[in-house]
Amino acid sequence: MSNLVVHGGTPLTGRIVPSANKNAVLPILCATLLTRQPVRLRGVPEITDVKKILEIFRTLGSSVEVDFASGVLDVHHRDTRFDERSHRLPEEMRSSIMLVPPLLARFGVARIENDVQGCTLGVREIDPHVEVLQRFGGEVQRTPDALIVRSRGPLHATQHWLDYASVTTTENFVLCAALASGTSTLMNAASEPHVQEFCSFMTMLGARIEGIGTSRLTIRGVDALGGGEFGFTEDFHEVVTFLALGAITGGDVAVKNSTPEQFPLIDRTFAKFGVRVTHENGWSSAVVDGRLQVREPFTRNILQKVEAAPWPYLPVDLLPIFIALGARADGSMMFWNKVYDGALGWTAELSKFGAHVFLSDPHRLVTFGGKPLVPAEVESPYIIRVAIALLMLAASIPGRSVIRNATPIRRAHPRFVENLGSLGARIDWVEGD
Repeated sequence: MSNLVVHGGTPLTGRIVPSANKNAVLPILCATLLTRQPVRLRGVPEITDVKKILEIFRTLGSSVEVDFASGVLDVHHRDTRFDERSHRLPEEMRSSIMLVPPLLARFGVARIENDVQGCTLGVREIDPHVEVLQRFGGEVQRTPDALIVRSRGPLHATQHWLDYASVTTTENFVLCAALASGTSTLMNAASEPHVQEFCSFMTMLGARIEGIGTSRLTIRGVDALGGGEFGFTEDFHEVVTFLALGAITGGDVAVKNSTPEQFPLIDRTFAKFGVRVTHENGWSSAVVDGRLQVREPFTRNILQKVEAAPWPYLPVDLLPIFIALGARADGSMMFWNKVYDGALGWTAELSKFGAHVFLSDPHRLVTFGGKPLVPAEVESPYIIRVAIALLMLAASIPGRSVIRNATPIRRAHPRFVENLGSLGARIDWVEGD
């Protein structure tokens, strides 16, 4: 277990170039299995989940050459082989499930371990993925320790309507449909920026996708996909994270951002805390005049609120970042997680800093900001952005704090501590027990 020791109270100042979005990188890595042609990816981050997938590729006989210093990955699946009796997909990350469609399309069989998992974000069912695989012709068999998926022939096109706009289920549908015979349609598709980036990569390979960025995707199956070169854009999660770190510490941080068109709702959410975000010449900055202050709504008998749900709502992954701002800002704010049940239980750790928070039910939380805060030692659950939210609050408080079990940060953000150090932060990794 790795802990972060934070000596807070220093305003963070400087410029940051974010890494790629792991939620785009991982499905794109899985998608490379669909082609026998060489693929070059630029901007690949050195994070644990990427390394696990690349190790699986090597185990399967694929050619993998990566230089994390430059972010360049060359992968070629020409000689790839898969045996469900001996090959195991990583159990520690949810994205393993996106290896199933390409394995099924190429080898007619795939295996996923029963306890595949990612961040501890409440109940995350596998049923929607099983349903998609079955609709394309997959036969799913449960064994004592795994699910085995088989197809008796090429996958066939289907029409499907998701129960909810699931990101990974949408991506699995596209992975199945790309080489399936006929035209497939998905309703209630997820449309997050990383889903759009994934679909753009698929079209670069030769997939025929219509409706990218909408809730209705139409995919016309092709006989084969090609190769090519693809570069990742900056992770909007990381853009928001560094802007929030600058704001909560009273600093001035500029973050490279080539997709400001994705930020209007995010900018308005920052404004609810008295933070003004600007986008100029490919860079984004957050400015706070004085203390963070919750903006009072015009309807005076209700709480100001931040609602998070599938895109184009505010992304639920960013909710902990804004909860940290709420704990620091003067005034009260309600936060509403409309996706995961039980994902707000970690907020009890905020009280160790002296913050006043009230969990009204598994989906809603109220912060009563403006309280005197003190350094503390806190425990992070296995949720990436929660570890960062606790770090944010610690960075804003003079003195020494410890974020225990901060390891999830390494799953998404390469050189995160080094980047904070370049902004003036005093933060160090320390191995714990």
